[in-house]
Amino acid sequence: MTSDVLTTPTSVRAVRVRSWAWLGLAPFAAYLALFLALPTILAISTGFLDGDGAFTWANITALADPVIVTAFANTTWLSLLTAAIGAVVGALVCYAALGLPPTGAVRSTLDAATGVLAQFGGVMLAFVFIATLGVQGVVTVLLRDGLGIDIQPGAWLYSLPGLILPYVYFQVPLMVITFLPALSALKPQWTEANLVLGGTRASFWMRVGLPVLAPSFLASFLLLFANAFSSYATAAALASQGSQIVPLQIRAALTSETVLGRENLAGALALGMIVVVGLVMWLYTAIRSRAARWQS
Repeated sequence: MTSDVLTTPTSVRAVRVRSWAWLGLAPFAAYLALFLALPTILAISTGFLDGDGAFTWANITALADPVIVTAFANTTWLSLLTAAIGAVVGALVCYAALGLPPTGAVRSTLDAATGVLAQFGGVMLAFVFIATLGVQGVVTVLLRDGLGIDIQPGAWLYSLPGLILPYVYFQVPLMVITFLPALSALKPQWTEANLVLGGTRASFWMRVGLPVLAPSFLASFLLLFANAFSSYATAAALASQGSQIVPLQIRAALTSETVLGRENLAGALALGMIVVVGLVMWLYTAIRSRAARWQS
């Protein structure tokens, strides 16, 4: 009885502390509700409403318009291409980083740089490329005046192909951030066991390394695809005219005054993006959960 009496107040205090612990998540939950849940609900709901607030299918059926279909196709191939380049180059950087001491200066600099560059986008990134490869960019002027080579930046930097390099610029660091932990989690014992059994470095990667890393690599690739598919600021700063990708189509739908009968077309476009990105992130989560089995 004495022991029960002494331990009961402590147990009650512990339960009270746990019951109030959720308050620490309240600010984050409010942030998600305000900037994620609410815009998603508005995008889904307005896609089915006309300018007067009445239900309509006009916005949804507009997704079959050839111009919008082309925009989704452009966004898809741009995202796939930049995700593939970023995944391959980033994986090679991760492999090279394995030979560096984890606490060394070079590895620490790499970790810091990737964290910064993965978030370096928008107007700042567009300005960097314009100042470097634009009509009067440093490299453009050097090639034209010094070597007599005119790369004609206006023909590609401000068009859809011109988005490839800026997108790859932030895709590679993001791949390093997401894939390096998986590559670093490969156990040295697996390499030793492979050598003891008469295997080679090539056989280790073909039979152990690549199969084990494949889910993590695919998950990182899907994350890069979703990142590129939903990017807006960099494309908006570079491509001031035209709406060749879906985010720019949404901008045009919000600012255009000639979309009669489809005033909420932006909501339908956003709904299409939500479906694509949601499906990709669902696949990403499923693959990551499978990859986490051997990492744990």
